[in-house]
Amino acid sequence: MSRLKKLWRLVPLLAAMTFLLTGCGDPTLSALVPKGPVASEQLYLMKLSLFIMVFVVIVVFAIYVYVLIRFRKREGDNSVPKQVEGSHVLEIIWTVVPILLLLVLAVPTVTYTFKHSTNYNKDKAAVHVKVTAHQFWWQFEYPDLGIATAQELVVPKDKIIAFDLVSADVSHAFWVPSLGGKVDTNPGIHNTLYLQADEIATFQGRCTELCGASHALMNFTVQAKSEADFNAWVAKMKAPATVPATAQKGEALFKENCMSCHAVNANGPGVAPNLKGFADRGTLAGILENTPEKLALWIHNPQDQKPGNKMPAFGKEAGGKLDDAQIKDIVQYLQTLK
Repeated sequence: MSRLKKLWRLVPLLAAMTFLLTGCGDPTLSALVPKGPVASEQLYLMKLSLFIMVFVVIVVFAIYVYVLIRFRKREGDNSVPKQVEGSHVLEIIWTVVPILLLLVLAVPTVTYTFKHSTNYNKDKAAVHVKVTAHQFWWQFEYPDLGIATAQELVVPKDKIIAFDLVSADVSHAFWVPSLGGKVDTNPGIHNTLYLQADEIATFQGRCTELCGASHALMNFTVQAKSEADFNAWVAKMKAPATVPATAQKGEALFKENCMSCHAVNANGPGVAPNLKGFADRGTLAGILENTPEKLALWIHNPQDQKPGNKMPAFGKEAGGKLDDAQIKDIVQYLQTLK
């Protein structure tokens, strides 16, 4: 059997796998499942352009099939079909129709492009968030509220969120597919974006600009809460942390080894992720489940989990200076940061 025939046998299998895989995915990480007005309008543009393309393909194929059948050579017919070359009517038709189709697509596209470029950073009714991208994590500051956090962005439902986006190192791109399109974050350049969530849920965010070894692991989440719950979260972030006596040893070790990079008060961004409210976060480093076991592994050697990140290893086996007991004490302290 030839190699071509062997490959041909794989076609049904590949087709079946394609259909099966189309059902896979996270609905909170899909531009096709919009959960906000910006994403809904952008999906409308995608559907409109797809409809126009499908319409053109159907019309062209219909004409093609009609011509093949209508003007096919018949037995005993040696006549030459009527030539329509240079027909002014046909030339006008196939010139005007594409222009009309382009206008149908261009008008809403231009309208929404300008609408989605609106800068709400001076709108007092909007929630203002400064986003700073780092290798490989996200910093979120709320300048009007005087708080900062990392990796998990919290926003109120049904309110415009005005973003000021910048990068602290290389080029990244901020994208929450369920809420709207992506925007680049570049060093020294402040870009703007606005989004809005229509329902209370947690949405997945990604970096979509190749930015280093762990680009694919630069994840974050957006939690949309009711306005009351959002205000409660803000108050909780501003409240001073209380450390139980059982975690004070870990607190001392944290201050000695980690405080130079990580802030634990909500108004201190720091050069590494702000850890205020860390124990309430669902994920660690954007990719790991936030459990004591995973946290201990992360502190021991972060490079095993997210290669290329700038956090040093603290476990003795990985070249650090902390033993397992000391790392366990730090983990116990971090679990109190609620």
